[in-house]
Amino acid sequence: MPDSRRGLIFGALAYTLWGTFPLYWRLLTPGGAVEILAHRIAWSLLTMLLILVVWKKVALLHALLRDRRRLLLLSAAAVVISVNWGAYIWGVNNGRVVETSLGYFINPLVTVLMGVLVLGERLRHLQWAAMGIAFVAVVVLTIDYGRPPWVALVLAFTFGTYGLAKKQAGAGAVESITLETMVMAPLAIAYLLWLSATGHASFGSHGVGHALLFTTTGVITAIPLMLFGAAAIRVSMVSLGLLQYLAPTIQFALGLLVFGEEMPASRWIGFGLVWVALVIFTVEALNHRRRQLRLVAQASAA
Repeated sequence: MPDSRRGLIFGALAYTLWGTFPLYWRLLTPGGAVEILAHRIAWSLLTMLLILVVWKKVALLHALLRDRRRLLLLSAAAVVISVNWGAYIWGVNNGRVVETSLGYFINPLVTVLMGVLVLGERLRHLQWAAMGIAFVAVVVLTIDYGRPPWVALVLAFTFGTYGLAKKQAGAGAVESITLETMVMAPLAIAYLLWLSATGHASFGSHGVGHALLFTTTGVITAIPLMLFGAAAIRVSMVSLGLLQYLAPTIQFALGLLVFGEEMPASRWIGFGLVWVALVIFTVEALNHRRRQLRLVAQASAA
């Protein structure tokens, strides 16, 4: 099988797993979002340390720990991805799966907006149009919900910030994720110990099967990340960019069809505007890439 096809399969599997996460987080109730998050961080650290050793990347982790700039960037990344994970788990377990999907639908637009605000990048005309339509969509959804779609906005902006920090750090996936979990693990473990000491822990209070599910949070976190890493080195960023819509689409379908969340007409309008913005944004990006490749080919032939 060609490498590119394997990459597409790995990418599709990664985003499919991320899309089905709501089914998994619901299994961990009645554990609260913070408890589930703490377990995810703690067990992810153990899982990533094992992967780090097996893949022989310990030296790369040591290099990160000695690099003050990258250590600070990845520490910041650890904080924002923890907020992202916590908001997502809370949203799923509080009947807001559709809203969490919105966060990941608008994430590409938020990432581009952050590039403008933080890195001083310039938007092309159609990109501005997509941004304008997305802003109108958020206004429509705010009116529909009777409040801003906070869960979606937190997810989009924290993931965008996370991506920006990771890009500037320029570290490999395995060692950077290991470092991020190392940063947050002391707080997570301290919280779990406090829950246990005060008798408020759901871990171990609802049967062996429920407890074992908690221990799999590290593996569940690591598998799609490894699949994504394998895809990223085999397929173009354009292909990965298109695949990323798979996860929120699955989440949206789960919210409607499995969890029976309400979707009034005004909410459909808001989501419809988001999808229009994404179509404009994606088509414009693809056309711009084709133009750039054509110019490069013409310059090489000259």
